[in-house]
Amino acid sequence: MNELSSLSLGLAVFAPVLLVALWPVRAYRSAAVHWVPWTALPALLVALTTPVGTTLDVEWLVLGTRFGLDDTGRVFLFFTALLWGLGGAYGLGYLADDPGRERFFGFFLLAMTGNLGLILALDIVGFYGFFALMSFASYGLVIHTRTADALRAGRVYIQLVVLGEVMLFAGFAIMVGVTSSLGLPIATDVSIPRIALALVLLGFGIKAGLLPLHVWLPLAHPVAPTPASAILSGAMIKAGLLGWMRFLPSGQEGLVEWGGLLMSLGLAAAFFGVIAGLMQRNPKAVLAYSSISQMGLITVAVGAGWLTPEYGTVAQTAVLFYALHHGLAKGALFLAVGVAEKVGARGRGWVGAGLVVPALALAGAPLTGGAVAKVALKDATGTLPASWPEALGWLLALASVGTTLLMARFLALVWPQGAGKGQPSPALWLPWAVLVAAVAAGLFVWPAAGEASRASLAPAKLWAAGWPVAAGALIAFAVWRRGRIWAKYATLPEGDLLILLDRIMAWLRAPGPGHSWVKQRAAVATKMGDFIAPFAKGLVATPLSGLIERRLRRWPVGGAVLLLLTMTLVALLAAG
Repeated sequence: MNELSSLSLGLAVFAPVLLVALWPVRAYRSAAVHWVPWTALPALLVALTTPVGTTLDVEWLVLGTRFGLDDTGRVFLFFTALLWGLGGAYGLGYLADDPGRERFFGFFLLAMTGNLGLILALDIVGFYGFFALMSFASYGLVIHTRTADALRAGRVYIQLVVLGEVMLFAGFAIMVGVTSSLGLPIATDVSIPRIALALVLLGFGIKAGLLPLHVWLPLAHPVAPTPASAILSGAMIKAGLLGWMRFLPSGQEGLVEWGGLLMSLGLAAAFFGVIAGLMQRNPKAVLAYSSISQMGLITVAVGAGWLTPEYGTVAQTAVLFYALHHGLAKGALFLAVGVAEKVGARGRGWVGAGLVVPALALAGAPLTGGAVAKVALKDATGTLPASWPEALGWLLALASVGTTLLMARFLALVWPQGAGKGQPSPALWLPWAVLVAAVAAGLFVWPAAGEASRASLAPAKLWAAGWPVAAGALIAFAVWRRGRIWAKYATLPEGDLLILLDRIMAWLRAPGPGHSWVKQRAAVATKMGDFIAPFAKGLVATPLSGLIERRLRRWPVGGAVLLLLTMTLVALLAAG
């Protein structure tokens, strides 16, 4: 039985890549596409049935890779495998007439392999390899439509992926040198240099949407096909979160000083995501900013664990509950976009009801998984020192008001108008309906969440969860009655900070007559290029450094992002 459980780990990881091995054979490719959703089933069964502590050593893979299942991995594997399976089934209907469907599912299977593999990997090399596979394969999902917006989003995404991978590789190399071990989890009794901790924090922060490294999310989510958007936001964004938990465990020396900073960044993201999301006109962009906001709340729980390592288990529980709740709810909301577009007049009622369920859950309404997750989050923040608990009580309540407004904005944009013909195909509505049901049951049926779910039903907790949602709903109704407000103020470009940086660099480099102010800004641009280039030369001490320096001078977005990352790294080290 133990041997069978171990072999199931290998099947869970490699089932998708075994199927994609058929892609070079054109005769098999078309039939193989229909098996894509089923390749996530072994991983889902492992999450539900395999005992914790089961391991599998694959000696021939890289330097020898170990897979295993622990309590953290079980939660992540469950919602990740469920989202990949339902997203794949949804994609068969959504892309039924797309000439690039086979190409899409080829990248889909590779990204799925990476996502499932990194969850089960118990060594640094395996985690890094699967994380890189997921990140680079996802590029094909982002640019699938090949529109100008998709290619633009793909360029930003891949630039940040490369920067993130370099940071992670450098951080991991330092960690291995200090610990003399490739195994996970990272030991907390060994002092890791702060530079390594900062590199890992930022490298995974790009994937997790940590402010201000979030800029790829609102660009990539709206342009990717809907099933890819659901998985990007529901599952793959959580890989950065899992990376923090694996490599930056609570109790590691150096993280205590950064706990307050990380919580502050999380709170900033929670409110920034709401404000920016309310100014969007694309429903998928609204959801992208909602992901930034919700990941900010999860970041608060991670920071609380760092700040009070003696209560690290409480914070980790909150992170797991919130990750599970957000993954299911956000996946259901993204898939709802395609269903709402195609439903006819007769199906508007049930589609509308299916939209409301995950929207209320994300807002943390009473009797939803969101309320259970927020009980766990408040338990984690209640252990903080000084005035943190009281301040966070009000800030988290205001964040719930903001999330309610954001969900109202999303519902207003996506609410079914009955313009479709009849009912959507079962390939669309059935995976979405299963996910909505999972959101409704959510944390109430997850065994480990039993205590938190019962606590969420107490009268005081019902009131604490209910009044922010009610307040947000009233504000949204009042604004809806004055609909011109949205038309006037919903104008923030997708990409926000990156767009601002891009415009500043373009303005600095813009040609013009020989006026003194034009010469001054040209001089400023040259100095900025001179400032950015040495960082690349220092990091890459090869004959390519000159090429990199010249490219950075012509690369406004990449240079600005590299400068931003460098400034953030310096700030983290100064805080430590």
